Amino acid sequence: MEAATHMLRTGRRGALFEFQMAFRDLRASLERIDLAWSLAWHDVVSRYRGSILGPLWITLSMGLMVLGIGLLWGELFRVPIQQFIPFVALGIVFFGTVTGTINEGCDTFVHAGGMLSQTALPLFTFVWRTVFRSLINLGHHLVIVAVVLVYFGYWRTANYPVAALGLVLLVVNVGWISLLVAIISARFRDIPQAVQSVTQAAAIMTPVFWLPDRIPERYHLILDLNPFYHLLEAVRAPLLGQGVAEHTYLFLAGMAAAGWALAFSIFANTRRRIVHYL
Repeated sequence: MEAATHMLRTGRRGALFEFQMAFRDLRASLERIDLAWSLAWHDVVSRYRGSILGPLWITLSMGLMVLGIGLLWGELFRVPIQQFIPFVALGIVFFGTVTGTINEGCDTFVHAGGMLSQTALPLFTFVWRTVFRSLINLGHHLVIVAVVLVYFGYWRTANYPVAALGLVLLVVNVGWISLLVAIISARFRDIPQAVQSVTQAAAIMTPVFWLPDRIPERYHLILDLNPFYHLLEAVRAPLLGQGVAEHTYLFLAGMAAAGWALAFSIFANTRRRIVHYL
């Protein structure tokens, strides 16, 4: 009798039921993954409607930033241009994908509030929407990557299958981070500012604009414990013809497993309340 009264009062049916419903939401979103892609494509198209170059404007500005930083900072750091510009170019493109997905993930459920309140679409659909939108933007920025690899000759030594594996690990990890910040941001609206501050600090602490071999040995914990560094290194190093350390793959695999377990558990326990947060 007490259990029935508790269920009637709280509306909860136990942790197992909540996880079953969360898995049902995930399965339903995967069955309609084309809807998430369509929503992401529509977001990109509508954002640049009426523009001549569309999202290529961002690619153009990013290319100019790469050129400016590569020439100036390469001279300041006494690093050959043919080494520094490709390093910076790939760093900016892929680090931008990581931080962009995380920052936009904060608004995943907030911006979808109207649809969520009027439809019964799976919540995971909007998580995939954010990830797909970032991948579409990355597709435009790969123009910079291709130009740099060809111009400086790295296309001959680049290990594309290993880089593709690194990109998969990158997407898998930013996926759970996007889900986690989406849930928290739906409840606390000042979280996006905090997340943006963290990603800005990460841009300084991560070797995007500086070479990792230039820091003293005693500061290598900045690299070893930095998830942004491992996400970036798994993709950038193979494209530059360099090897990826084994501990980087172990770090990313462990982070993905632990991260998805944490994010999905929180999602299962808050799934029914997310719409009310909005």
